[in-house]
Amino acid sequence: MTSTASLQSILDKPFVLDLFAGPGGLDVAAHKLEIPSLGIEWDKSACLTRYAAGLNTLHADVSAVRREAFESLPPEINVLAGGPPCQTYSVAGHGAGREALKEVERYIDQLVAGKPDEEIDEDLKRFSDDPRTALVLEPLRYAIQATRSPSRENRPYDVIVLEQVPTVAPVWRHYADVLENQGLPDGTKYKAVVGVLATETYGVPQTRSRAVLIARRVGLGEPSLPEETHHAYVPKQWSRRSERTESQVHQPTLDESGTAETEKLLAETGERPRPKPKQRWKSMGDVLRDHGRPTPFLVRSNYGSSGDPKRRGVRTDQQPAATVTGRISRFVVFEHLNECVVHEAARFSMNEAGILQSFPPGYPWSGTAQAQQVGNAVPPAFGMHMLSAALGFPVPDTEVLSEPWPAAREEQQAEQRSHGCGAPNACTDRCPRPRDQVPPRSSRPRRTKKA
Repeated sequence: MTSTASLQSILDKPFVLDLFAGPGGLDVAAHKLEIPSLGIEWDKSACLTRYAAGLNTLHADVSAVRREAFESLPPEINVLAGGPPCQTYSVAGHGAGREALKEVERYIDQLVAGKPDEEIDEDLKRFSDDPRTALVLEPLRYAIQATRSPSRENRPYDVIVLEQVPTVAPVWRHYADVLENQGLPDGTKYKAVVGVLATETYGVPQTRSRAVLIARRVGLGEPSLPEETHHAYVPKQWSRRSERTESQVHQPTLDESGTAETEKLLAETGERPRPKPKQRWKSMGDVLRDHGRPTPFLVRSNYGSSGDPKRRGVRTDQQPAATVTGRISRFVVFEHLNECVVHEAARFSMNEAGILQSFPPGYPWSGTAQAQQVGNAVPPAFGMHMLSAALGFPVPDTEVLSEPWPAAREEQQAEQRSHGCGAPNACTDRCPRPRDQVPPRSSRPRRTKKA
């Protein structure tokens, strides 16, 4: 049961460390929740996007920061978040993927048992052909390092929030098992919950499934998955219904309400609140028609469908987008000239692709491989729900993401580059050593309390 007093420390001053931060999806979510964040990202172009957006950034290798610069990270950080690259496990359950999962679970057990970092690193060298296998261990290694950090007075993180593709769910479940039952080497234990969630049920205008882990340190209450605010998109059901039928909202029963806030109210008053009705999922037309994209339109994705890789999935503007990946620039858009004739139109711009990921309009995508940046990002609307659930905040209003994003001024970008890369003019491939990249305390964002 969540206690208001026990959550006070993270509710008043949450500070997020975002590992593998990408172009800023989770940091945008934190910004909209008025939570300071610091992202660590290695990709040069993603860093350029982050600088242009004014996001606090270290252009560095996550592993190198842990080894060389952990003591320079802001000691007030109390929320650890991230989504490590996990392409290694994309074939989980089939040969190499299954073996990789077994190896990762073995290393997780060794880490919580207190095996020295040097021995772990030496053993991990055999994965040099694909170092991503080791990166999935970094969130756990950061959590352990926090308990050994003099600058933090060996204080563990209060909250851990992780997300990745559904095939990583077994890794997160093993994380949860050791965090709850074995704990970290210093004895710190967490309560954890794991689930595979559909992003369209949180207001993201695309169908995208994510495996998530939310953990709270023991004493800070039971964690819960974020409460769904929108209906799930079911293609077969949608094709048989009229738009009028589909748009009717669902009136949930009291039994469908089970968040931490609900349980708290039940404990205090003996009554459950009447839950808000779920909204229909957001469609592509819902979010793009106000940004110059004429409706109606059709989108042919770059994916096979119905088990036939030669076919391409087609959706209308009245449906959510297919999963936005680095192939979003290959999606073909057709607009209607009249009821019977369609023609190929301009493909999605990066601004439109970002909006389909729930980024604010005008987000300053920069550098190269922008489509890949968009596809790899955490959808900010989904990030707002995850952080809110993890911290015990109310269900967030993700409509704030429809407001245009103000790009950072040139002097702000220069300052961000200077802090993130150590270079006054650009994010270069020759960044200084990680310990020299941590922003000075005066530049770290602070949460602004509302009047």
